[in-house]
Amino acid sequence: MAVSPFALHVNASTHRHSTSPSFDHLKRSISPALKPIWKELQQQLPLKKIDVSNTVKKASGMVLDVLVDGLYRFVDQPYLPSQHPKKSSTATLASLWKKNFAPVQEIGEAVEVAYLEGELPADFLEGVFVRNGPNPLFGCLQSTVSPLGITNETWVEGEGMLHALCFKKTGDSDWSISYKNKYIESETLKLEKQRNKPSFIPAIEGDPLAVLAAFSLNRIRLNADNKFLCNTSVFEHSGKLYAIAENYLPHEIDSQTLETFGVWDFNGDWNRPCTSHPKKAPGSGELVIMGVDVKKPFYVVGVVSADGKELLHKVDVKLDKSVLSHEIGVTERLLKYDKEGTTRLGVMLRYGDANSVRWFEVETCCALHILNTFEDGDEVVVRGCWAITSILPGPDWGMDKFDWYARGYKFPPKKRENGNEEEGFLFHCVYEWRLNMETGEVKERNLSGTRTSMDFPFVNGKFTGLKNKFGFTQFVDSAASSSCGIVKYGGLAKLYFDKPQKLQFWVTLFRFVSNEYSPSLLDQEGECEQAVKVEYRKFEESSFCSGSVFVPKSGSAEGKDEEDGWIATFVHNEVSDETQVHIIDVKDLKGEPVAKIRLPQRVPYGFHGIFMATPNKN
Repeated sequence: MAVSPFALHVNASTHRHSTSPSFDHLKRSISPALKPIWKELQQQLPLKKIDVSNTVKKASGMVLDVLVDGLYRFVDQPYLPSQHPKKSSTATLASLWKKNFAPVQEIGEAVEVAYLEGELPADFLEGVFVRNGPNPLFGCLQSTVSPLGITNETWVEGEGMLHALCFKKTGDSDWSISYKNKYIESETLKLEKQRNKPSFIPAIEGDPLAVLAAFSLNRIRLNADNKFLCNTSVFEHSGKLYAIAENYLPHEIDSQTLETFGVWDFNGDWNRPCTSHPKKAPGSGELVIMGVDVKKPFYVVGVVSADGKELLHKVDVKLDKSVLSHEIGVTERLLKYDKEGTTRLGVMLRYGDANSVRWFEVETCCALHILNTFEDGDEVVVRGCWAITSILPGPDWGMDKFDWYARGYKFPPKKRENGNEEEGFLFHCVYEWRLNMETGEVKERNLSGTRTSMDFPFVNGKFTGLKNKFGFTQFVDSAASSSCGIVKYGGLAKLYFDKPQKLQFWVTLFRFVSNEYSPSLLDQEGECEQAVKVEYRKFEESSFCSGSVFVPKSGSAEGKDEEDGWIATFVHNEVSDETQVHIIDVKDLKGEPVAKIRLPQRVPYGFHGIFMATPNKN
């Protein structure tokens, strides 16, 4: 019944006087395209046993495909410039429009790679460094044009591809390192590969009627509202590797071959999307998950057993509407983020229910990524990346997206008037909320200041849910991001939470005069907003990173020496068009990487990564 109104609308539209090339094309395409359907039915009629339901279903699907092919025109979206180099007489069009946002092909079998500089230390972990990210199957993101309007794929879409670097010891200090990449073989990816053309109508952004029709037609034709992207993150649980995006379930991946085993639905007990950032609870090893949906129940929290075999707890938090919630934090309680006019943080016992949630109203903001959460006396402490405006879903439909992102990535003005978000509204800082469970009091503060925008935070995984001294982020190259209209990360930052930053006036004045600080470092009273010490590592000019992770030192004990390890990150140089993996000593962030590893092909910019250690054979 849900199909009928739309079907009648389409039929009525196609019988009206033609008002656009799309309708003329529709008239010409439907008649000849129906001939193979009729032949198919004729071939089936003489058979003694006719599977009527399958025949009708197949014929209906073919008719709908004809309608979609007639009504919808798929259009390749142009890529934005990756950078705008300084103009010179020798600058070529190619150099001006170099891009590392375009997809790459699967490389096939794993390829051995070698050091470019340095070498891995003997106590580096054996394992695999994997990063997830979008890699559009048909060359670029798609838009559709139809009589119903326009729909677009957004910058966070594109089929998921894993890029993996495998580290194996061949002696006391010798290493074998290999690179491999592979698409995550979701059911929707396999379907479009079989059809060999874009088939899912973009259904996230566009004209309202066109988006509504896209959902309906995708569901009827392809049995899914949209593609299962699987392009956002990777995580490990009970020795297994999973790839995930917010709009569907995790897919289990072979950590050595990157083959896709299938969907993990927690033995059939989880029938909704799942967060890209589940958290492993300290002590118990249980996996805390959550899922948001556009229909009730809007927000559900779950607890998975440490061995991954059982969904131990599942509870509807009973929100009264659907909200974007990308992250969840874990201590001995659960935390969630909810933006509903005002911003609220909710704290719930791990095995609690909706009635046990304690809500705390905080300053209105967006915090897509959590760095860490832990309990400190009567307080639950939340540290995450704070911004005025959410990068998702982006500007309102009809606005100039390039202009919106370009303005958003600029440094915020020194004095921002209330409601003035003309520039710098996508600036992110590491922020702290202290939620007092006894008094209900909330304390908030900016930890990283306003010198540098930073996101994609991470910690030593052994301290997830526990009080920690150090945090790490990728920091934004604001100029490069603003010039190309999409975020690019020019370096790494290390935060020392136990070392307050106290700049004397003369130091601040000296650095300001010597241009070491941006004017935006100073707040309206002329004082530095930075609350803790922050150390920066900037990559060379025109080089940007993604998928950064903490790799603990082999043999490091649980809860001991939080700095004992390395940061691994994918770094792409846009001048040489070469991608490397850098291994950086956490205790010497500004020093030269202990190793730089050149990859056999470039790796497009992507999202989250993980280092999954090889299980100890002993």
